[in-house]
Amino acid sequence: MKRIAVLTSGGDAPGMNAAIRAVVRTGISKGWEVFGIRQGYAGCMTGDIIPLGARDVGGIIQQGGTILGSARCPAFTTEDGRRQAIRALRQHNIEGLVVIGGNGSQTGSYELHKMGFPVVGVASTIDNDLYGSEITIGVDTALNIALEAIDRLKVTASSHQRAFLIEVMGRHCGYLALMAGIAGGAEAIVIPEAELPPDKVADEIQEAYERGKKHGIVVVAEGARYNAEKLEAYFKENEEQLGFDLRVTKLGHVQRGGEPLAFDRILATRIGAGAVHALERGETGKLAGLNNGDITLTPLDEVVANKKSLNPELIELAGILAK
Repeated sequence: MKRIAVLTSGGDAPGMNAAIRAVVRTGISKGWEVFGIRQGYAGCMTGDIIPLGARDVGGIIQQGGTILGSARCPAFTTEDGRRQAIRALRQHNIEGLVVIGGNGSQTGSYELHKMGFPVVGVASTIDNDLYGSEITIGVDTALNIALEAIDRLKVTASSHQRAFLIEVMGRHCGYLALMAGIAGGAEAIVIPEAELPPDKVADEIQEAYERGKKHGIVVVAEGARYNAEKLEAYFKENEEQLGFDLRVTKLGHVQRGGEPLAFDRILATRIGAGAVHALERGETGKLAGLNNGDITLTPLDEVVANKKSLNPELIELAGILAK
C-alpha cells in the first residue's frame, strides 16, 4: 500500500483535524502518499481529492471543525453511488481509505468494505453513541462546553431562585446530558434511556427547593421523549399551580464548535495513527477506537449491528447525587 486517502463525514466534532493530521503524518512516515477528500462521501463520488503533505496539516491540531469539510450525500446510500465513489478512488490510485465520523459515516465505511475496498474507520462523534469505542473524538470537548454553560446558568438561577432547563445535543443517546448533569450537579436529568415525565421533573425541582436549594437545574437530551419544547409547554401551562416558571436554554451546535481540549487532541491523534497502522497490517473493514486505555479495532459489521448503551450505574448515581 502506497497511496491512502482520508475523509471526514457526518457532524463535525472537535478533534477531527487532529485525526486528519495524525493520518497524514503517520502515512508519510511509512513512505506513503496521503490524500484528503473534501466534503466527505460527496467528494469521494466526484473525485474532489487533493494531496496532503506534512506542512498542509501543520497548525490544525488546535482547530475545531474539519479542514476537509463534510456534507450530506444521499446518493452515496445507493449502490450506484458507492460504485461511483470506488471508481473515483481507483482513478486516483487510492489503495486504502480512512473515514473519520460517527454512525452514519461508519455505515458507509462498512458498505465500501463489503464491496471490496480497504477502509478503516475512526470513531468521531460528540454523541458518543458509536459502538466499538468507549469514548469518541469530540465528546470531552463538547461535554466541557455544556458544563461551562451549566455552571454559568447555575449562578443566575441561584441569584434569582429560578429553575433552568438546559438542552444538550446527543441525538438519541443521553450520554452528554447524563455526564453534564452529573458533573454540573443537576436536580433532574432527562434522557432517552431513562425518561422522566414533566410532572416528575416538577416534583424533583420542588423537592430541591424544599431541601433549601436556591436553584433548580434540569439537563435534557435533545432526543428525549419529553424534550425542551414539551417540558417548557408543561411548565407554562401549570405555572400558577407549580409556583415557579422554567427558563430554557438550548446549547445546540455551539457544543461542536469549540477548540478541542487536550484529551480530544490526544485521543484523535492516537486513533488516527492507529487507523493507518491497521491499513498497513491489512486489518481493514474495522473501526479504530479506544477501549480500556488502548487503541482497538472492532469489525465494522459489529459496529453497525450493535447499539451502544449507557452504564445503568451512572443513571442510578445521577438520581442519588441530585438529592
